[in-house]
Amino acid sequence: MVEIDKVTGLPKDLLDFGNISKESQKIRIREMSKRFGKVVTIVSGFEEEKEAKELGKEMKRKLACGGTVKAKEIVLQGKHSQKAKDILLHNGYKEELIDA
Repeated sequence: MVEIDKVTGLPKDLLDFGNISKESQKIRIREMSKRFGKVVTIVSGFEEEKEAKELGKEMKRKLACGGTVKAKEIVLQGKHSQKAKDILLHNGYKEELIDA
């Protein structure tokens, strides 16, 4: 049986607000040089920290690198700007709103 949303009265499977927020977020990808010449890739512009944590976990697994999520910002060890953009596109973010 289909669950009904209490607020709207519509079936919950019709309500997919996650994709709506993904389509309006402007994501920024940049590479920075840290101490001792190490390069990190920073992905920022997320609205929710939970979303950034889930995506950061997926990126670290797919790119086989270390990293962290701090204040709605994903920090990946190494040069991964193009690969990170591909992962964002695969997860439903619009290419026009990704600044790489």
